[in-house]
Amino acid sequence: MDVSISLRNIRKDYDSQTEVLKDVSADVQTGEFFVIVGPSGCGKSTLLRMIAGLTPITDGDVLINDKVVNDLPPKARKLTMVFQNYALYPFQTVWDNVAFGLKARKLNQSDIQHRVDHALEMVNLTEFSKRKPRELSGGQRQRVALARAVASDAEICLMDEPLSNLDAQLRIKMRQEIYNLQRKLGLTLIYVTHDQVEAMTMADHIMVLNDQHVQQIGTPSDIYQHPANEFVAQFFGTPQINILPAKRSSENDHLLTIASDDIEIALDEAVPVAELRVGVRPDQLRVSRTDSVESNAVVKNTEFLGDETIVYATLNSGDNIRAVISGQVSFRAYEPIKVTIGSNLLFFNNQGQRIALSKEEVVHA
Repeated sequence: MDVSISLRNIRKDYDSQTEVLKDVSADVQTGEFFVIVGPSGCGKSTLLRMIAGLTPITDGDVLINDKVVNDLPPKARKLTMVFQNYALYPFQTVWDNVAFGLKARKLNQSDIQHRVDHALEMVNLTEFSKRKPRELSGGQRQRVALARAVASDAEICLMDEPLSNLDAQLRIKMRQEIYNLQRKLGLTLIYVTHDQVEAMTMADHIMVLNDQHVQQIGTPSDIYQHPANEFVAQFFGTPQINILPAKRSSENDHLLTIASDDIEIALDEAVPVAELRVGVRPDQLRVSRTDSVESNAVVKNTEFLGDETIVYATLNSGDNIRAVISGQVSFRAYEPIKVTIGSNLLFFNNQGQRIALSKEEVVHA
């Protein structure tokens, strides 16, 4: 498949003391939905602005369709950008806002008319074409910004947290609209967000940024099932994954004791390090009532979410855990419980990097 955008060892420094991004490399395929995700301040928007040509690159290369564009101005890069704040002209109509960039490029009037009308139709705003931005809702303004991107006819679109100003229900609706538009138009779309749900539900591939570096690039399934490190494992999944300290048994190198002997598991291969950390998704924890003698945890509180209940508890070791249980389950605060582990565990060394081990069975808890 053709590569629309390549990033080669990108670095960004604002001064000798402030390094924002280091050694960022990635290939974005033609027509794919590529999401850059990470916590606030990790450099996501800076990277997008470097691709767009709005922020200079300290080192490395940006290639668009195999051509290095480091020194090209934004308008020469043949891409369009949708910002978080919509960037609409308040005294112009919706139609004129969408047409503005086309008029600046001095296209003929019939071409402008066709493109703007088509773009407004695609985002269901034809009947609002004569309104001013102040007369629109937040979601409608965002769709005007999308229509402007569609009308530009650029094959590459960059979006910088375009849904962060919208309420929860509208975000879900706009996620679907953006995804459908991208598929319908065949756009190469690079989308920046701090929201892991947006990343998981929209992306063909995800780049996870943190601590100046690329932590991992992969499909949503790869990122969730095979995270490269603890940070990626904790960033994806709601409720958050449980990370618990573990030690290899001195008598049996296939045996792990977790959270100061609260839980034991046997593996089908020898544990390569004496100490490690075990990642357990909340739906892989089993919780049952028991007496205080048999218990290895106490309940802190519960949250009922309709078809499932989240149980927050503290193991005897003092480690806090989250467990997801199907249906409605009622526990009292400080009630003693027995916590056991299901399958699909993740293993990390003490530096937070994932190590490959296969879990065989739970021996006892």
